[in-house]
Order: sequence, then C-alpha cells, then structure tokens
Amino acid sequence: MMLARATAAEIPLPGAQPDASVVLHPLLCAEVTGPPGWFHRSGGRAAGLKAFGVGVPQAELIQVPIVAFLIEHPTAGAVLVDTGFHSSALTDPRQNLGWLGALMSRGLKMEPSQTAAAQCTSRGVDPQEVRFIVMTHLHFDHASALVDFPAATVLVSELEWQAANARTSTFGGYCKAQLDPGLSYKTVDFGSAAACRRGPFERTLDLFGDGSIALVDTPGHSAGHMSVIARLAEREALLAGDAIYTMATLRDGERPWRVQNEARFEKSVQALRAYDEQNPQSLIIPGHDMAAWKELDPIYS
Repeated sequence: MMLARATAAEIPLPGAQPDASVVLHPLLCAEVTGPPGWFHRSGGRAAGLKAFGVGVPQAELIQVPIVAFLIEHPTAGAVLVDTGFHSSALTDPRQNLGWLGALMSRGLKMEPSQTAAAQCTSRGVDPQEVRFIVMTHLHFDHASALVDFPAATVLVSELEWQAANARTSTFGGYCKAQLDPGLSYKTVDFGSAAACRRGPFERTLDLFGDGSIALVDTPGHSAGHMSVIARLAEREALLAGDAIYTMATLRDGERPWRVQNEARFEKSVQALRAYDEQNPQSLIIPGHDMAAWKELDPIYS
C-alpha cells in the first residue's frame, strides 16, 4: 500500500486580504452514541469500564456530534476544518474508520446529504475547489472524508503527522487508510519563526498573514492537536476541536477519561479558559458537545 507523504508548509499561505473577515458554516456530518464517562471522567472502580460503555445501559448513552466546518475567505477561497465522516462509514465502517473507530462509532446516524462534501455543494462550494483543509488532528472521526476533497492541501501539525503514522497509531485513534496518498499534505511547525503569541496562547500561526484565520497549538488530547480561530465581521470564533470535548470541560472542570498527554492537555485547557474569560463575546465551539451544537446558527459572518 502506498503511504501518504508530507512536506513542510510555508506559512503564511498565499491569498491574504488586509483586514479580511470570513464566513463560518458549522457542518453536522453524523451522530454517534457514546458513554458519558468517556467525555466526563467519573470515579469508582468501574470508571474505566464505564468509559468504554461496559455496563452502561442504552438509555444512558449520549448523542455525540461528528462535525466539520466550512470557512469562506474572501480571496483565499474555501477552507475546511476537519472532514467529518465519509459516506462509506454507513456501509463499511471498518474499512473507512478502522476496527477501533468502527467499534467506537456505535449508533451511527448519518444521511448521505450530511457529508462535508455534500454540504459544501449545497452551499455553492464545489468540493473539487476546496483549496485547504486544516486538520485539528487526525483521529478517525475527523479525517474520515479527506478523499472527498482531491484538490485540497491538507494542513496538519508536524507532531500530529508523526503520531498518525507511527507503528502503533491504530491504538491511538488513527486510521492510516484515511490518509489518501493522492492528496497533498503539508505540516505546520509551531516551533518555527512564524509562530507567535496571541493572547493566552503561546504559539499560533497566522494562516494567510492577514489575521483572518489563526492556527493555535493546543496539544494534549493528541500529540499535535491544534485549534482554529476565525475572525468574523464582529467577533471571533474559536473552533476548539477535541482540546475540549464539551463546554463543561472548559467552564466546569470536567475532564475526559483519556488524553494523550495529561500535562499538555491541562495547559491547553487553561489557555482556552483564559481566552474565554478575556473574550466573552467570542463564539467557542467544542469538539463533541451536542447541547452546544444545537445552539449554533447555520452560518456566521
């Protein structure tokens, strides 16, 4: 099997427009069910088993959104953040999501019209013309539909790329089969000279050099997780990805059952919390919070 290859990205990318703002489309691509203990860690001897759903009644499972975001930049064009599930996850989940992803995607509900590609099309954006995909990280529920955007340059942090291609990556939540070798992959380096502090975030990258989209280093959930700040006309939107599964992680002290690095995760959460306190008008969207998702508008400009 041919392996996907990546080269270093040169940030900023072309396409800047001074003082540009963007339009944001949240895309609900699928829903699965999951045990509450996976997202909010509980105590007791059986906490680990319950986090994986063992002994958890069906009625206590929660709905979990699988999401992506379409960002329209006035001159750089369409930017996708994550990809949601590919349509084949409905018919052959093991092939697309891997054995672990298929196991964790219980209760999958999805219509073909919900794929990120279909939703781009319905919004007048040809998937063949999506220029860039920013991956918060490469776990199976985020990278499933990369193949639907053949002309896109896929941007991922260098540490995340290494983690996804490690020998034991399957056990970390990755599925190498999702990394279509026909795509162009570019790694971003938060240790480069282009990186700078932005508010409480120590390392960020200005994607186009015009302040419209910032990549934010928020590791811990995975080795190279990053979040995204999009500048709307009147405020910012922070797409937190899985740096926070839910708003309760940000504001109420809840913690997930498992993260890749506890210390880095905590540092990222504290930076996100500081951003939340300093920017109360900003829209913050967590990775898998159905209650928060239901409060979102179809489009933000």
